[in-house]
Amino acid sequence: MLREPEIIELPKIGDRRGNLSFIEEGTHIPFKIRRSYWIYDVPGGECRGGHSYYENEEFIVALSGSFDVVLDNGREQRTYQLNRSYYGLYVPRGWWRELKNFSTNSLGLILASCHYNPDDYNRDYELFKREICQ
Repeated sequence: MLREPEIIELPKIGDRRGNLSFIEEGTHIPFKIRRSYWIYDVPGGECRGGHSYYENEEFIVALSGSFDVVLDNGREQRTYQLNRSYYGLYVPRGWWRELKNFSTNSLGLILASCHYNPDDYNRDYELFKREICQ
């Protein structure tokens, strides 16, 4: 059984100088951070992702601007709009994911539970559906 995606509200500490938010593994996200990467300068109309992971879990934050994360479990699709830097989306392993509708100058931070491993990716949606429904 797949775990469920979840929007997680992060701490937001504000004062006259601006706001500060932070993420702590084990407190805000349910995995140890092994890798972090960011997505930026995405041309209008382009999508990122288009795959699932066999083992990797992720936590996605729109640090600037906005974008949609479309998740698919083989039976239903869910769309999450990320547009605040104090909210993040936990994406469990085994969910097909696409990032789309990037606003100008958007910046997405992704924290991952695994080091990069090309063998952990499933980039074939039909194979994904067959595997997930077994």
